Amino acid sequence: MRVVQTAQVIAESKFNKFHLLVFLWCFYAIAFDGFDIALFGIGLPLMMEDYKLTVVEAGAIGSYTLVGMMLGSFILGSLSDVIGRKRILAICMALFSIFSLLAGLAPNSLVFTIMRFVAALGMGGLMPAVISIMTEYSPKKNRALIVATMYCGYSIGSILASLIGMYVMESLGWRFLYYLGIIPIFTLPFFLKKFPESLSYYILRKQGDKIANILNKVDPKGNYQATDDYEYDTVKEQAKGFLAKKLVSDNRFVSTLAFWTAVFSCLLMIYGLNTWLPKIMRESGFGISSSLSFILVLGVGQIGGSLLGGLLVEKIGHRKVLLLMYGLGTCCFVLLSITSNTLLLYLLVAIGGACTGGTQNLVNPYISEFYPREIRTTGLSVTVGIGRIGAILAPILIGLVLATNIAPQQAFIAFAIPSILGGIAFLLVQEKYGSFDRVGKAPQREAA
Repeated sequence: MRVVQTAQVIAESKFNKFHLLVFLWCFYAIAFDGFDIALFGIGLPLMMEDYKLTVVEAGAIGSYTLVGMMLGSFILGSLSDVIGRKRILAICMALFSIFSLLAGLAPNSLVFTIMRFVAALGMGGLMPAVISIMTEYSPKKNRALIVATMYCGYSIGSILASLIGMYVMESLGWRFLYYLGIIPIFTLPFFLKKFPESLSYYILRKQGDKIANILNKVDPKGNYQATDDYEYDTVKEQAKGFLAKKLVSDNRFVSTLAFWTAVFSCLLMIYGLNTWLPKIMRESGFGISSSLSFILVLGVGQIGGSLLGGLLVEKIGHRKVLLLMYGLGTCCFVLLSITSNTLLLYLLVAIGGACTGGTQNLVNPYISEFYPREIRTTGLSVTVGIGRIGAILAPILIGLVLATNIAPQQAFIAFAIPSILGGIAFLLVQEKYGSFDRVGKAPQREAA
């Protein structure tokens, strides 16, 4: 019986139509995730007027939403290693699609917060699952760039939300943006039909026919059969035990804490900017369309940082790139707090996007690759779940800073602190204990 190492088959594969299919669906899902997440900050100025909210109350609503995202990361993200990543992705898209529409229909801030909270469960659970499955199905040679490019869908979604907000929000109102959130529910049947399940899910259940079908698409010359041994016993043995406990076993404790700290810092910056950037710029003298244009520029910066960072990762390695971006981000936020030149502000906001959202896009595949494949989604889910504490605190913390009546732009200096903290965290990551895929000489061997 032939023994086939599925991880190695994929690692050595060349990008083809199958990889593109996975990429496009993941890109689509994360784009709507980014669209829905960006809605709150974009619609916030008008929503505050509609619901008669104070700055602190608006920040609290944003934080309640992020509590939902944290729970979604923990619960739905971790469940994907149990019931399958494809099912979790479908559940997440259904949640944030339906309840975004309901949030737009909310008659008051309390109902809005409840609907937004449920939608946030889906937003939080989607990211770890989509990154894990994209990482699993990406060739090793270009994995960092492929995953980072896929995650640019998040920024594209944010940019689309900004553009729609700039051109229609004043005439159609902030609620219209939330109505658009229903779109993914109509594409869900096509997703369920076309999108593949995780190989690790099929291996644990010894579904050789489905494994062979996927591998023959990944590697058309492999001629894989349902009767092949896809390391069933090895994978089953690795999957035994409490998955979360494995995050700190085998000398992974220090690195896991470092990941938690780094993602906490990064998400604090991302959600602080997404929530308050339009408000900060509007209070600094920009009109509503101009203030929203900064969110658009932030998204462009995230895309640029993801792509450029992904290329650099292939040349100098993940950790060096991440340290560079955290350092650049620190300098950027200090400069944002003191400059008044409009063109320089746009440039610095773009760099800030590269060093926050772009950095997180590179952090995700790095973390996913660090853990063994049987706990890959759990590792990323727990890390992002812990990191969501930073996202939860961000709207309130920045809201409190703005409530002190300092010049609005001076609030940017607060973002330099988590940028420094994230850089220090990555200095502590112990890569020698990671389970990064190693490409060997042969993807399979014959067993007696």
